[in-house]
Formats: sequence, structure tokens, C-alpha cells
Amino acid sequence: MENPDPVPQQPRPPRPIVAIVGRPNVGKSTLFNRIAGKRLAIVEDVPGVTRDRNYAEADWEGRPFTIVDTGGFLAETEDQLMRRVREQARLAIDEAHTVVLVVDGMTGPNAADQELAALLRKSGKALFLAVNKIDSARREEEEYFADFFRLGIADTFAVSAEHGRGIGELLDRVVASFPPVPAEVSERDPACRVAIVGRPNVGKSSLINRLLGEERFVASEVPGTTTDPLDARIEFKGKPYVLTDTAGLRRKRSIALKVEQFSVMRALSTIDRADVVVLVMDA
Repeated sequence: MENPDPVPQQPRPPRPIVAIVGRPNVGKSTLFNRIAGKRLAIVEDVPGVTRDRNYAEADWEGRPFTIVDTGGFLAETEDQLMRRVREQARLAIDEAHTVVLVVDGMTGPNAADQELAALLRKSGKALFLAVNKIDSARREEEEYFADFFRLGIADTFAVSAEHGRGIGELLDRVVASFPPVPAEVSERDPACRVAIVGRPNVGKSSLINRLLGEERFVASEVPGTTTDPLDARIEFKGKPYVLTDTAGLRRKRSIALKVEQFSVMRALSTIDRADVVVLVMDA
């Protein structure tokens, strides 16, 4: 099969990009939702719910930026799906100006945290450590964080993404790390929103990846790989488009897991907001 006509590369967003990274189930999506000011990512106490890069626009003290949620960063694994999730997290780190490493304040740092911290210190990015799930007075006790300081990240913050504690202090430092705002910044024209929908495992993510010319979303033969609606912005013939990958839709009686129920609700909401809906079917 011949490649379709080339699609221009995605324009780099003019806003600073902040990537949220960490091992599975430390509260990255909860922090992402807190900063974005709305529930854009599904949150469950099940590792691996987030797999792709999930983008949202955010603002703090009048400074706009783009926040990116990522899947749990695991050590090298033979599992092909988890390797792709890890690669998506690496891509988020590469494109970001600032990185927030999230760790679990209730369990303490482990080998995966140490590996990721070492990788991020070498990246040259502005780097911050968010010690999450700190919901008591212990958050004020410096000795409690001695183990986290050993991760070698100077800017360390005790936060509770669920309750909002410490988020303001973290964001103050994050936006202070951004480059100066250009004298003239033009706003992008409103983009046409295109929702890509269909049953599980019909190739929705693969279609978007082909249009983008890159492995932007994790594509797998495992049904349910995509859970959150995920946006990707492109330009074609001078017109901006936002392509949204959605979770696979099934008959209601076939849905049992709570995560899938939320995924379907989010997909239906995406359809309501779209200007164009593309239904993908398995030939």
C-alpha cells in the first residue's frame, strides 16, 4: 500500500510545555486534572490506566502553558505495550521545556523513581519533584523528605494532588522557569475538531498516527489500549485541525469495568463537541 500524501508536521505549540512523569499509580493524572482545572484524564487506583500523552491548556497567574500527562514510566520490560507507553513518556520529556517528576509520598522513593530521576537530571530540562499524597502535618517535617532529597532534585515540593495542597507553590516555581514571553504572540485561529470513533481495535490510533506521520498514540492489538480522549493538532493546507482519538465504543451490556464506563462517557462527550466525526470500521 502506498503512503498517502504527506501531511505537514505538527506545528510546535507556542506555549511552554510541562510534562508530568513518574512511575505508575503515583497520582500523575490527578495532578494533571488539578492543574488543568477539569477532569480530562481518567483516574483509577489501577496502574496503567494512562498510556498515551494527554495534552491540556492551563494557566497560572496569567502565564499560559501546555500540560502533558503521561503513562507510568517503567524499567525496561519485554511487554510490548508497556515499552510503547515508556516511549510515549520519553517523547513527552523530549518536547517539554519543564518536567515535573511525581513520586508517592506515602511509600517513599524506589528504584524506578531513582532511575527516572537520574534520566531527567541528564535531560537539561527545568526539573521539579512533586512528592504527592501528603495529606497531613508530616508535609511540614523536613526530615520526612530526607529520602526524596536523595533523588538529587533541588526543587522539591510536598503536594496533595487530590486536595490541592502545595499546588500553588509548585506552579509558582514552574512558571518562573519559563522563557520570557515574546513581545508579540499571535493566537491560533480556532481549529476544526475531528473526533475519530469506532469499536475497540479497529485501528483508530493507527489512523491518526498515519495522518500525523509519527507514533503519537500507542497502537496495539489489545482492545482498550486508548482510555482517555487524546488530542493531536496538525495543519493541512494552512488550516488547523485537532484530531481526537477516543476509546472504543461497545454495546452497553458488554461494559463491565468502571474504567471503560468512564472511557465511553468521555468518548460520547468528545463526539458532542466535535465539528466532524470520522467513524472507523474494520473491513
